[in-house]
Amino acid sequence: MAMGRLKTRAGFAVASLFASAMALPAWAATLGMPTDGGIGLQPAGDQMRREAAQFHDLILLPIIVIISLFVLALLTWIVIRYNKKANPVPQKFTHNTKLEIVWTLAPVIILVFIAAFSFPLLFKYHDTPKADLTLKATGNQWYWSYEYPDQHIAEYVSNPLSEADSAKAGLPYKLAVNNPIVVPVGKTVKVLVAGADVLHAFFIPAFGVQVTAVPGRINQVWFQTEKTGRYYGECNELCGVDHSFMPIEVDVVDQPTFDAWVAKHATPAPAAAPAAPTTTAAAVPAATTATATPVKAGAPA
Repeated sequence: MAMGRLKTRAGFAVASLFASAMALPAWAATLGMPTDGGIGLQPAGDQMRREAAQFHDLILLPIIVIISLFVLALLTWIVIRYNKKANPVPQKFTHNTKLEIVWTLAPVIILVFIAAFSFPLLFKYHDTPKADLTLKATGNQWYWSYEYPDQHIAEYVSNPLSEADSAKAGLPYKLAVNNPIVVPVGKTVKVLVAGADVLHAFFIPAFGVQVTAVPGRINQVWFQTEKTGRYYGECNELCGVDHSFMPIEVDVVDQPTFDAWVAKHATPAPAAAPAAPTTTAAAVPAATTATATPVKAGAPA
């Protein structure tokens, strides 16, 4: 009976792994939002996010696994080798110079190895390239507001859609908003992030973007879009009772669609003030010519 249960559980585990493997292409095809059953990071929406994911998957994750297995093996060996039954007389050593040197140098070497890959990535994130588009995002209690200064689009408020409206539009509830960010595909976007009241966080996983919105301070972050579509994020700073109602939606569209959106939402430039009428100066009567008196040499002028 027990053997049958074991076989059933093993079969279920194999079937689950097979189903997960078959679902991987579906996860890869989903951009910009969480996926049911996903076990890794969200698919990347730009090159920097892809490099960050590779750093996590190829550098950090193997190191974590190796260290965890090593510690597990070490604990197992200690439990078996030095338990009371196997070792009735306790060992009485206190120091081992060689061992102390090893466990001091090993973490340093590991950290230097990680730094060799992480620092270049951090510098890339820090050094914002020349932006094709600049927008300002302001965190408020509890909503986001956006402004496009170069396109003369005044600040507008973005709020989440209700559950009914989300279902009607076929969009994810608590992620979709009524007034999203709109950016053109293939462009470098610089985001100026500020807070109006308390700390908030501008966080878009698919772009690898996260920065704190601080009152009285302007922080900035950037991303470069690759594919059209909807990308979702949210405030992940505990900013108050309605913290969960601060989603972020970025609609990446082609250039003509973005131009049409800008034309629809831009504030018209104020009309130039009419020029002041030119007044004709009154004729000045000719002055009477006077005869100059000659000045003697040496006399004051």
